[in-house]
Amino acid sequence: MITAVATRGEVIRWMEDFVSEKISEFLKSVEDSWQPADLLPDATLEGFLDEIKQLRERAQDLSYDLLAVLVGDTITEEALPTYESWLMTIDGLPQNPSGPWMTWNRAWTAEENRHGDALNRYLYLSGRINMREMEASTQYLIADGFDLQTDNDPYRSFVYTSFQETATNISHRRVAQIAKKQGDNMLAKLCGHVASDEARHAKAYKSFVGKIFEADPNEMMLAFEDMMRKKIVMPAHYMRELGVEIGRTFGHFTDAAQRIGVYTAADYTGILEELIDEWKIEALTGLNGAGERARDYVMALPNRLKRVAERMKAPTLEYKFRWIN
Repeated sequence: MITAVATRGEVIRWMEDFVSEKISEFLKSVEDSWQPADLLPDATLEGFLDEIKQLRERAQDLSYDLLAVLVGDTITEEALPTYESWLMTIDGLPQNPSGPWMTWNRAWTAEENRHGDALNRYLYLSGRINMREMEASTQYLIADGFDLQTDNDPYRSFVYTSFQETATNISHRRVAQIAKKQGDNMLAKLCGHVASDEARHAKAYKSFVGKIFEADPNEMMLAFEDMMRKKIVMPAHYMRELGVEIGRTFGHFTDAAQRIGVYTAADYTGILEELIDEWKIEALTGLNGAGERARDYVMALPNRLKRVAERMKAPTLEYKFRWIN
């Protein structure tokens, strides 16, 4: 704990050396990174057209719901400009371009940028997607933005990123597993690479929160409680199609994800339990009365969520997305 009355800005500045360490630990250099071209047919080679034909044949066997989830995941990844802009607005984050926080933000964005590129190219080549409809949804999502209810607070923001990056790791990993079962090893490998990136990013953001707990446990605990009371919303919660009201398409996307087990209510609870263990919430010291009550709420929440999840059934109604031919 750095001081009893440290401001959030002071804590964030105190963490700069720690963030520098995490850049090299949890992000890869450009030289060591995969690129979309490594995972998709190479247009410079003679066998390119044959590879495209094989890709399209494999894609014909992918289920409707899997395609819907894959398109929704792609749109989410391609709305990266919104996420980078949001991270830049977090209160107390030093804006020094060469400082560790801005270096982290740029390097994280650079890694994330490959995800939408790779998934978009695959979908384009598959021949099963109405690309104009999908592209319109991406434009909508960037223009509409989002409201994550973090109030530009670094503590709440890093709870959010810890949770959300873990969720996207689960989603992409499950899509990879289903794609492999449905006979598309190329798509499985692509989604596996994306999932691996998300897992590293989740570890980094969780380590940021862990460090804040060392310096300012009471305020960090209150921020954690507040985000869980509000519920973590996914960054694409405003997703829509042409002619559809804002946010309406997102509900159909999450229904498809639940139907095929890509991301469910049980996963939400599982992530919460993982964060409680990661941050050693039960053993925290330095909490005042409000902090203790916040801890009690968070510790009891998984069991409450499990009871709710047990009563939930995956929606059976299959929505017809404008994205899919």
